[in-house]
Amino acid sequence: MSLISTSGLSRTFVTENGPVEAVRGIDLTVRSGEIVGLLGPNGAGKTTTLRMLTTLLPPTGGAATVAGHDLVRDPAAVRRRIGYVAQSGGLDPQETVRAELVLQARLHGTDRAGAAARAGELAADLGLTGLLDRRTPALSGGQRRRLDLALGLVHRPELLFLDEPTTGLDPGSRADLWALVRRLRDEHGTTVVLTTHYLDEADALADRLVIVDGGTIVAEDSPAGLKAAHGATTLQEAFLAVTGRGPAPADPSPAAV
Repeated sequence: MSLISTSGLSRTFVTENGPVEAVRGIDLTVRSGEIVGLLGPNGAGKTTTLRMLTTLLPPTGGAATVAGHDLVRDPAAVRRRIGYVAQSGGLDPQETVRAELVLQARLHGTDRAGAAARAGELAADLGLTGLLDRRTPALSGGQRRRLDLALGLVHRPELLFLDEPTTGLDPGSRADLWALVRRLRDEHGTTVVLTTHYLDEADALADRLVIVDGGTIVAEDSPAGLKAAHGATTLQEAFLAVTGRGPAPADPSPAAV
């Protein structure tokens, strides 16, 4: 079963210097239960592609179905079926972990009792139980990312998008988050699409990698398959063979494409 299916998905920006084709026609299929890594050099179109798939940016061409709904005709239905964890979280510094989780559940239409129960479930599942009454500024970087992830999972989405999920984390926190992502897929069947500029992360986590460059998909395979196809011993070598450039650095700017 496909949770993402796109055909010729594209996005052109109109600037004072003329049109800029950020994405030139993406044909992509993501099957249920996959962990797919979306990679690309800086300016390759990776960020724009992710923003279109998560309904944050309307496409200017092509077609796409995400989580069973048409991306253009019914973006609200797409949003109800997906989870999205941005690179920079939007936690309220005045609130506790519990309050953030309950509010998110209430925003998704859960009643008060159900919201409180769901907060407890997620806290137990993601190792936040002892932090429920702690205010968000007192959380470590790894704890914040676990809370970001919990907030994206409140409504039990079948498809989860993670944008640079471990940027700024120490090695131990990165490893913990990798384990959580694998567990989401293995125990709950969650399909995950992630962007990352860490090639070791892509190699460790993804079942399949999609490399975008020049606004199109230029390579697509498992990490092992990409390395074998290019006679590479590391994913870095394979990536350079495909694109001639290194991976994009972490870029929190909303203008990145």
